[in-house]
Formats: sequence, structure tokens, C-alpha cells
Amino acid sequence: MHQREELSPEAIRRAREDCPTIRGRDLAAKLGISEAELYAAHCGFGALRIEPRVNNVLTGLEAVGEVMALTRNDSAMHEKIGVYDKVFTGNHRAMVLGNDIDLRIFPKVWTHGFAVETREAEDIRRGLLFFDAAGEAVHKVYLRPSSNLHAYRKLIDELQSSNQEPIISVETRSAENDAKSPDQAATVDDLREHWSQLSDVHQFYGMLKALNLSRRQAVRMVGEDYAWLLDHAALGAMFHRAAEEEMPILCFVGNRGCIQIHSGPIKTIKSGPIKTIKQIGPWINVLDKTFRLHLRTHHIREVWAVRKPTRDGHLTSLEAYGADGKMIIQFFGMREESESERDDWRSLAENLPRIPRSTAA
Repeated sequence: MHQREELSPEAIRRAREDCPTIRGRDLAAKLGISEAELYAAHCGFGALRIEPRVNNVLTGLEAVGEVMALTRNDSAMHEKIGVYDKVFTGNHRAMVLGNDIDLRIFPKVWTHGFAVETREAEDIRRGLLFFDAAGEAVHKVYLRPSSNLHAYRKLIDELQSSNQEPIISVETRSAENDAKSPDQAATVDDLREHWSQLSDVHQFYGMLKALNLSRRQAVRMVGEDYAWLLDHAALGAMFHRAAEEEMPILCFVGNRGCIQIHSGPIKTIKSGPIKTIKQIGPWINVLDKTFRLHLRTHHIREVWAVRKPTRDGHLTSLEAYGADGKMIIQFFGMREESESERDDWRSLAENLPRIPRSTAA
């Protein structure tokens, strides 16, 4: 997608003035531009272009103190309040392993960055927003009342770009097809042999790559001893039971540039849209003190329970997929390294309502 000539930065800013309460992502979609183009148009008008130097961003955020970290895709938004702690930098992969903010980051995807200030009633909301080459958000960081404003401004000064033009060029992203070429993809026997030899869940991606399979293809092919299809009501049932039993879980939401993880119990579950979320349609929301999740359930095409062997015994995940075959959200039972899977989580996952394979086919 490229900046359209007829939609000038001035026109974009006027559209923002006309729709002050609509979220940036939704306004950009309404205008037919990317979210990054929306913020670029505001350079000099509440936005400052910054260099998306991930390692400097992460180490600089350590001094800022408590913030809200936000990672999302089209169907799920994951918000965590905490500090950027236990930062591990890298050019190909970076990590934040704090107690609250837990991230897996792929720096080469981070292409555009902005520091923004927006007025909300009597308050000013400040944040750092990062986007991929197509102008889609990969990660956002918003200040909290207790944040260190001096450290934040120092970080912005260090990252400020020499280019403050209000127009950026973004790439057109071609649709990614979930289907692989049948003459290249692995057979069921190949998949089951490799799957049975897994000893760590982190080996799963390498297995898929070696077999030229997408994640959804693999769970569909492998057989019900390793993956079984669940009724759409299963996710809601999982949320409510986990909350009732104060069961600690892991919740993963990600995109091409960042994966954000919640570890711990969940408490407050609300179905349906909430006041600050303007889109219509079915929702599941977690509204806890330091963790908020907004999941658009009407985007979910399939929900799978997936069992992977490890050296500590098999682990069970719940995985929701959209119509495009991409995973929207993933859950595990929380456990310590080298511990076996929690009995309560395994029991929950194995007793959620299933869809027989014959029916699904």
C-alpha cells in the first residue's frame, strides 16, 4: 500500500480532527491507508519520527519504569502493565523476560517508529509506536502516571530521526496462502515420526520448516492423539474455568514482529464489546489490573487442542486460527522450567467440547 496522492497529510490530519475518538488503526482502515501512514502525517503535529533501533529502545525503556506494553494482530489485543526488565538484545531476536512484560521480538521486522502525544480530556497520552514495512503495528508502549518522563524524553532524543517528512512509503503485502505445494509437503507418516520425536516445544517451528508445512496444516494432519478440533465455545469455557479456579495460564498474542505473553491467573472475564472498544461483534475480554486482553471471537475459524511431547512429558496448548490459516492466540498451562504439565490444565484442555473429525471434514 502506498500513500495515495489524493490523500495528503493535511487531509489525513483533518480526518483525525473529525474523528477524535476513533482508534488510529480503525481510522487508517477507514481512510484506506496504513496506520503508520496515519501517524507519519502527524509529524510536527503531535508525532515525531524515531528510528526503530530495537536494542536501544528496549534498553532505554528499562529506565522509564512502569508502562503499558501492547501487542496485537487483527483479532486479538494483548496489554500488559509493568516494567521492561531482564532485556536481552540481539539483531535477529531480542527478548524481555520480566515478571509482567514478557516479549519475543524480531527486530528486522520493525521498520517505522513514532513518538506520539495525544490529548485525552485533561490528560496527555504519550507513547512509542512501531510498525512493519507494510505500516502494520508490531508493538506499542504507552506511559503510565508513574513513568519516568525524563528517561522517556531522553530515549526519544536518542532515537529521533533526521527525517520528519509527513509521508512514508510502505510495502504492499501479498496474501499469504496457508496451503503448501502437495509435491513438496511432508506426508502424514513423516509428520507423525518427527512430531513423536519432539523433546521441547521450541523445536516445533523447526519441524514445520523442515517438513514444509504450515502450523494449521500440521495440526489437521497429525491425528487426534496429538491434535483435536474443539467447539468454538471451548475458549469461553476455558477462560471462565481458569478464572474460577485461579489457574495460572500462559497467553500468547503476536504478529510478525513481536509476541507478547501473559503468565499467571486471570480474574475478570467479560463477554461482548466494551466501552473503549468501538467495533461490533462478539468479544471475550480479560479486564485485570495489569493484564487486558480483547479477543474478537467472530474472527476465529478453528480452535485446536494440541499435544506436543517434551522431555518433561507432553504439553497441551489451545490454539485459535482465523480464516487465513494464521494463529490468532495460543494458551498453555503455566509451569516452571523442567516441571511437568499441570494436572488441572491438562484436565481442562482434554475435557473441553470437541468436534469429531468426520463432522469437521
